Amino acid sequence: MRKSVLFLSLSLALGVAGARECKGVDFPQQIALGSSTLVLNGLGLRLATVFKVSVYVAALYVPKPSSDAATLLGPDLPKRMVLQFVRNVGVDDIRKGWTEGFEKNARGTLPALKDRIATFNGWMGDMKTGQRVILTYTPGAGVEVNVNGAARGAIKGEDFARALFAIWLGDPPNPELKTGLLGGACG
Repeated sequence: MRKSVLFLSLSLALGVAGARECKGVDFPQQIALGSSTLVLNGLGLRLATVFKVSVYVAALYVPKPSSDAATLLGPDLPKRMVLQFVRNVGVDDIRKGWTEGFEKNARGTLPALKDRIATFNGWMGDMKTGQRVILTYTPGAGVEVNVNGAARGAIKGEDFARALFAIWLGDPPNPELKTGLLGGACG
């Protein structure tokens, strides 16, 4: 009992309590977004190639947890996706991944999104292990894009936000990614 109390006290002092982990990457259970609080819905692992190489851990934050992807893609739902890279990835591979994701998930609306996707891809750069891409959707304001601590700008439109978040919650590059983000196991 005494060891448990000591461990809990130490965890609280170090800020570890309330965090979830996947592949050695910790994410807090909740974050502030303006005057609102978003909670961690789930963590997913992006795997690539037939060898299932770990690329990044994704964390999805929403106002109220749900295991229903359609609900989470709703137009009036603020949300944040945090991608922490667990390996180095070149900008060409990142842009290729985004483009393929949009093509798979925004079929009918792709022509209307073309210029905004090009802007989005233009904001990307090489990512090193430990670096993050943060995508925050605020209804009416669009998707704010932050790449490794640098604010790149915002892309307007609920249609863009829906297509972007569908990359993970619609037809993702690997099923484990979506499962984890919807509250299942990460990895």
